[in-house]
Amino acid sequence: MAAVTLFWAPRAWVGGRWRDAVLLAAGDDGCWTEVSCDTPPPPAAQRLAGDALPTLVDAHSHAFQRAFVGLSERRDSAHDDFWSWRDRMYGVALKLRPEQLRAVAAQLYAELLAGGYSQVCEFHYLHHDLDGRPYADPAAMSRALADAAEDAGIGLTLLPVLYERAGFRAEALRADQRRFATTPRQVREIADALRGRPGVTVGAAVHSLRAARPASIAELAAACTGPLHVHVAEQTAEVEDCLAATGCRPIEWLARHAGLDARWQLVHATHATPAEIEAVAAAGAGVVICPATEADLGDGFCDLPRWLDAGVPLAVGSDSQVVRAWPEELRWLEWGQRLLHRRRNVAAAPGAEPASAARLFERMRAGGGTAAGFERWGLEVGARADLVELDAAEPALAGLPPSHRLDGLVFGAPAAPFRRTLVGGRWVEPDRGAIKARFLAAMQELWEEA
Repeated sequence: MAAVTLFWAPRAWVGGRWRDAVLLAAGDDGCWTEVSCDTPPPPAAQRLAGDALPTLVDAHSHAFQRAFVGLSERRDSAHDDFWSWRDRMYGVALKLRPEQLRAVAAQLYAELLAGGYSQVCEFHYLHHDLDGRPYADPAAMSRALADAAEDAGIGLTLLPVLYERAGFRAEALRADQRRFATTPRQVREIADALRGRPGVTVGAAVHSLRAARPASIAELAAACTGPLHVHVAEQTAEVEDCLAATGCRPIEWLARHAGLDARWQLVHATHATPAEIEAVAAAGAGVVICPATEADLGDGFCDLPRWLDAGVPLAVGSDSQVVRAWPEELRWLEWGQRLLHRRRNVAAAPGAEPASAARLFERMRAGGGTAAGFERWGLEVGARADLVELDAAEPALAGLPPSHRLDGLVFGAPAAPFRRTLVGGRWVEPDRGAIKARFLAAMQELWEEA
């Protein structure tokens, strides 16, 4: 008989709402085999002190950019925007070695774990040695990320990136992009090198339409069996360049020429027309929104009401790592919409789901699982046995009726009030002291001249 581990929570988020007295059984394969509500705790069950929530997937991460957080918040010229930030960000991309990447990524992944995530989709384009030549092991930087995820105890979806050119009219990459260069074959080889490693799921990514040739996008898409991610329509300048080069807006081009389907995850999709949103919905593709990064970089506001109403799968990502907890990402996603539309509870759906936090959380839970390559995600039979336990002593949640605790978590808690995280049926407790020490050493090496 297969072994199971039992957990019992006074309340848990099941089926899109809080349920009382929830018994959860994790099988020896690390997945839920039973989720029963209104059930007394059996003697063998581990009793949680606080309520249980599903974890979320961080569906878009550039781990190396954790080393750049806090170092781009000054302006010494007349103008500062996404493109000038990008040029400065390349400075860290040109310095990191595999051992430093592992140290930086492990610190990030431990922080993401504390922020309510248990899986991270790594949109990984930092592949080659400092001079742009492949390492003896072309997957060396990818292995560093997998080692970092193992150090922290978080699941990893590795998405090696196709990156061929500096822009629509460019034949090649710029010198400061030399570490990113890949062909569809190289992307597949990197993915294959990590395929089958415990804790790692693999897919692929296209950096952007400006960075990859149409034939290469088609070749990669034809070969990809996992999730397939792409940056798209983040900046208005990108939309204008795509129109000038192809006659289509970026999302419009993908819908017409890329064979969009449920594998595709459109990262940002900030500047989308109603017709493009309808096309994405019809194709079954998903969208990954990165609210904190999009605010930090001045990208603009997405059309959240239309994405929600169209039924498009949605996920959330930490991207440049300025925020590393999903409650704050969801808070800023809704608050941004309130500022834009000058009204409250924009994400709510009166008559269906009146709570903004619940509607956003449920969409990000389901969409994030798909973005990471999982058929099921959350507290349901067959999903990986992941959850976070809320801190019962968190002042921000004190006194709230149980039905409003998710509202308080998203809109009233200054920090992520999570006590501990379960991944694959096991409580994860990374050695945060050792991880931080390696991170600080790597940061000193990287910025000793700063």
